[in-house]
Amino acid sequence: MKQAPLQSLIPHSYMQTSLHTAWPCCHHLSWKHPRTCYLSNELILNCSKLFFKPVTAYSSLRTHLDSESDGGVEKGPHSTLPVSLPFVIRSPTKVSRYFWDGDHLQMVSVDGGSSSCKFEFDNEFHKLFKRCCSVIKDFLIPQQVADSYMDYVRWKFLHRVFSSALQVLATQAMFKAIGVGHAYSLPSSAALNWVLKDGIGRLSRCIYTASLASAFDTNLKRVRFSTSIIFVASIGLELLTPAFPQCFLLLATIANIAKQISLACYLATRSAVHQSFAVADNLGEISAKAQIQTVCFDNLGLMLAALINVFFESYLRPQAGGLHILIYIIFAGMDLLGIYQGLKLVHLQTLTKDRLEIILNTWIESGYIPTPAEVSEKEGINILGIRGQESWPIRIGCLNSNNQIPKWSIEAMQRITGEDFYFICVEICSRRFKRVGQPSILLSFRDGAEAVHIIMGLLQACYIRKALIADGSRWENSIRESNESNSALEEWSMIIEDSKRSAKRDLSNMMEQILEKGWEVKGILLSRTELARFTFSYGY
Repeated sequence: MKQAPLQSLIPHSYMQTSLHTAWPCCHHLSWKHPRTCYLSNELILNCSKLFFKPVTAYSSLRTHLDSESDGGVEKGPHSTLPVSLPFVIRSPTKVSRYFWDGDHLQMVSVDGGSSSCKFEFDNEFHKLFKRCCSVIKDFLIPQQVADSYMDYVRWKFLHRVFSSALQVLATQAMFKAIGVGHAYSLPSSAALNWVLKDGIGRLSRCIYTASLASAFDTNLKRVRFSTSIIFVASIGLELLTPAFPQCFLLLATIANIAKQISLACYLATRSAVHQSFAVADNLGEISAKAQIQTVCFDNLGLMLAALINVFFESYLRPQAGGLHILIYIIFAGMDLLGIYQGLKLVHLQTLTKDRLEIILNTWIESGYIPTPAEVSEKEGINILGIRGQESWPIRIGCLNSNNQIPKWSIEAMQRITGEDFYFICVEICSRRFKRVGQPSILLSFRDGAEAVHIIMGLLQACYIRKALIADGSRWENSIRESNESNSALEEWSMIIEDSKRSAKRDLSNMMEQILEKGWEVKGILLSRTELARFTFSYGY
């Protein structure tokens, strides 16, 4: 099977013919728009015979095919045109198509050629450039990923290069602080200080990981970016050690604790970030490519740090102290910018209380389910964990004796049965909310509640909030004044029943759309306090 450009199969002498006939429509090339092409009858006959000659392949129109040197083109009345197979083979540098002549299968290049030497040189250079880009892309990028992955890698490149350069400069500063390279340095003392700071840092890493285990799932972006800020601050402490060598152990230990905390968060959230870009079950490939990216980008950061050191040592040694601070500020800003922009492109498909609340509010207001990308944009990173001043916020958990609960809400809770997997009441929180005395909605789940019950309960709570907001401040005043009238109990019971009917009505259709949008509904990720459950008692 030979490969040749499509133009090379047409003799040059026939390209100037003035006699035309219509090419059969059934043989038009499907990679171009169907149109009528006029060629001479003699050209069609000779072109078909050339296709039937598989041992001859020509690279361009300039060769004139040199058919006479190969014995000429046979003439005969029984030649037929080859049939193109209905698919195109695309590679980084060319586009090819298969033709069947009845006896042989030929792969023909259909991306064209030119008689201009300059054009051919530019074309070959362009092909070489595309091939190099393709090799680099295949080396760094997985085969099947989300559309936003390439933008994420660009921001990751910015983050890793400047972060790696900062770490090199910080390590160099600590070596200088403990006297490495000086005659008066004590190797045993330096080694002891280094071991102490590493040991205390790893112990702190274990404590931090154990205390925030569930937060890595429920508040991934906020925890990841917060620890990145801590990491950058630790680099700054390490850069200060040469100025305060007597405080080396203190500064280095605090810095190492911060770095270990950041490392623990990075390792805990890495798989979830990679999973968000997977469009197939290729998490292993994405993780492997991520490691390759990290190594390549970090090496570029090492080269950048080495160039900075050479520049300082050669030209600006007396002013190096002030410039190190300036470089730290610039590099730290670029590092945090890369992390922040990269996290904005991470669209998690897992459901947390906050994401589910955004989905349900959108469903109630607009009647559709937002995509993970839309929810990610609304959710943001929320660095400080401060939510907007929303009326009637919903809290998932158990009753708190420190909170004020109206009597009519308590009486409504007494009506729950063994078939109910949750109950809803109102309360005035004395803490954990930014405005003390703010009325809120409590959603408490029974032991054994599954994902569908959590979605159902939160949907009903959102409907209740909509009804309470529609009545203005009347319900807020009723709670604060401890209104114990029967009318309040009846109205509250009516709101509970109406919201429950609305939630049941919407649940089936809403769940179908949630699955269609790509959300994972096998389990709802909740924090430690949100995982608290009650057990129904039959003997009260």
